[in-house]
Amino acid sequence: MPERTVTRVNRTDRLYALVEDLRAISPRSRSARELAARFEVSVRTIERDITALQQSGVPIYAEPGRRGGYAIDKKMSLPPLNFTPAEAVAIAVALSRAGDQPFGRQARSALRKVVAAMPGREGELARELARRVMHVAEPPEPGGPARPLGAEGVSRAIEEALLRRRVLRLDYADAKGALTSRDVEPGVFLGGRGGFWYLVAWCRLRDDVRVFRLDRIVGAAVSAERCPDRPVEGFAADVPEMIVHGTLLD
Repeated sequence: MPERTVTRVNRTDRLYALVEDLRAISPRSRSARELAARFEVSVRTIERDITALQQSGVPIYAEPGRRGGYAIDKKMSLPPLNFTPAEAVAIAVALSRAGDQPFGRQARSALRKVVAAMPGREGELARELARRVMHVAEPPEPGGPARPLGAEGVSRAIEEALLRRRVLRLDYADAKGALTSRDVEPGVFLGGRGGFWYLVAWCRLRDDVRVFRLDRIVGAAVSAERCPDRPVEGFAADVPEMIVHGTLLD
């Protein structure tokens, strides 16, 4: 009985499934024609997918001959990883400091392998969250004071609200200490100069975009209400002098 083909999926899921399919039969190989039939795409599409995986560091090699095909070195590949989207972004933020320093290129390669090993849906959520975490070019000076991240649980609430696209209820103290409660639609988690972190959000109290410094947020709670769709560029445009680049997972 012929093997049943894999249901047609998007490219991210297909790349992940390709790796798992080759891992499952390793050290045996599978031809491009066989893979094309299984994934219901053209041979040319499979060849492009294999090239993309090889360029990202997945140890796939071609075996020549009539019975040849593509195989994966099981010993050199990662098993499925249970990184959450927030954990993947945390790794990206940490590795972003490598920049053009020694091993910066290897740091980016390692990150691509982590994301490639995540299930398709989790990888997409990680990429969306990463688009909403931005930081300035100059990191805090070594040995500089550690900046507070607000009251206990504030940064975790912001992370959850950004990931799940939920409205946040904030208790916020301004520069003079005046306390207000407001519902906000989180847009961007922003690392600023001097080591401070900010939440850029649509404030329903002010009916406009506002920037909230984390150490002034007294409390934060995630509501069940989903945020309306607002492009991330609309939030970033309000603080151009602070932002230089976002967190990348690709």
